[in-house]
Amino acid sequence: MSFSRSVGKVIAIACLLSVAFALNTPQKADPSHSSIQQPALLPQQFGGWEMQGSAQMSTDASAADPTNAAVLKEYRFSDLASSTYIRDDGRTLKIRAARFADASGAFGAYTFYLQPEMTKEQIGDQGASLGQRVLFYRGNVLVDAQFSKESAMAGAELRELAGALPRPNGNAANLPTFIEFMPRRGYVANTQKYVMGPAALAAQAPPVSADLVDFNASSEVSLARYDTSSGEATLMLISYPTPQLAAEHLRRIDAAHQMTQPQAGVSSIENAGSFFDKRTGPILAIATGPVSDSDAKSLLGMVNYEASVTWNAPTDNKQVHDLYMLFLNIVILCAILAGFAIVAGVAFGGIRILMKRWYPDKVFDRPEQMEFISLRLTETVVESASQSGTEGGRQAPQNPA
Repeated sequence: MSFSRSVGKVIAIACLLSVAFALNTPQKADPSHSSIQQPALLPQQFGGWEMQGSAQMSTDASAADPTNAAVLKEYRFSDLASSTYIRDDGRTLKIRAARFADASGAFGAYTFYLQPEMTKEQIGDQGASLGQRVLFYRGNVLVDAQFSKESAMAGAELRELAGALPRPNGNAANLPTFIEFMPRRGYVANTQKYVMGPAALAAQAPPVSADLVDFNASSEVSLARYDTSSGEATLMLISYPTPQLAAEHLRRIDAAHQMTQPQAGVSSIENAGSFFDKRTGPILAIATGPVSDSDAKSLLGMVNYEASVTWNAPTDNKQVHDLYMLFLNIVILCAILAGFAIVAGVAFGGIRILMKRWYPDKVFDRPEQMEFISLRLTETVVESASQSGTEGGRQAPQNPA
């Protein structure tokens, strides 16, 4: 008992020491919360292209696009790098790379500049080209490349550039999940638009105005055009943080749609043929356009939200990471101490058994060390039984049969 208690005390003390050590151990700085300068956007060379001079840097969205600076800010524009590259054969390549806070911003900006007549390219996460211009995004970086001459190797060269671009970490590398509910059947290529603010939404001529969407409620929008048997329809998905918010905004949209005569200062919905909407989870789906009611309903029916729970989603929360490391260190230390205790117990018992076998009654269990109390209960029972038998024999003649 004394040995097990001692081991328990040692383990408890070690656990307390591990907690104090983990709390006092300096953690590595989180790059997302530090003032460390971000890595350079453009490499000095790639695929046989050599940068002329140094890249021009700017953190002003107007330098990237003076006309749509407000749109870029809605996509959380961070900084811009532009440079001219040259090859040995004299060809030139002008590249403008815009970095955003996360991959969602880069994806949204890519869809904003994407044109329906562009050809899809396997460059970066998504890419498209039109003549000598190539547009693609990789992670949280959007690249607009303009070649002086077309080349069959342009795609391979830009794929090498995409691999050299800096990548975001953690959740910043994830795209918005609700865009996965956009149907694929009937989709018109290069028409999907991901919107994060009213300026970008107004540029798309949406069926629902920005004030009804209510971007102040942390909503997001995805629009796309679809071919149906009766014409081309527009599908608009609006994602809200909770189903309750989605239901509340659906009532507002339905009320605006039922207004026959718009009043001054009151939001309304443009009359563009069929109009059907529904809520599925935290997502509002709206199908509209010069199509039949059956086609609009069919398009709307392809949007069905299915909730999925992920237990091992990565996180950039520093407090969660520190708490995880604390518990991990405690578990590891307790496992090590438990292993030492088992090894020590087995070693002590094994040595005791061997010593008793090799040197019996000399090291352990020596007679002069064997102190115990003997009650001699067996002798008492025997003597009591003998006395009872004697008395019974003496009394036997007094009771003749």
